[in-house]
Amino acid sequence: MKAVAVVGNPRPASRTADAAQILARALGSESVELIELAELGAGLLGWGDPAVAEARQKVRDADLAVIASPTFKATYSGLLKLFLDQFEGQSGMAGLTVIPLMLGAGEAHALAPDLLLKPVLVELGATCPTAGLYLLDSDYAEGARLQGWLQQWAAVARRSAEARESPS
Repeated sequence: MKAVAVVGNPRPASRTADAAQILARALGSESVELIELAELGAGLLGWGDPAVAEARQKVRDADLAVIASPTFKATYSGLLKLFLDQFEGQSGMAGLTVIPLMLGAGEAHALAPDLLLKPVLVELGATCPTAGLYLLDSDYAEGARLQGWLQQWAAVARRSAEARESPS
């Protein structure tokens, strides 16, 4: 399975990036293409930047995408919004299996991936076959929340992503 982790944290090498890669590997991807939106910088502010176009194509070419953001002001980051705006309408992520992932400091925003991030992804044509995942940044890697989500949703996510894979 070809997986990509898109990280909307303004700080590269963040816990958000680590969590996104952990999730993608747990869903069956041996290698994960990491897209750190912070590295795209000002290219996200306009249209036609080659590095942004390359990142967008990597997302389109994947079987599974983990779209991850820290929780800022009760929602996903503006950096992630700028990247998502680069996709065209309802065909921008057509057929791509996407898992919305957000990290936060407390339980107050636990519904943010489903209420705020997932609708944007679906509007872009993504298939979001599972509940979104919200992890506490204090225990994202070893907390029970990740394991519980994987027990409930991993098989569903894998089937959806495998349905997109091209026969070899």
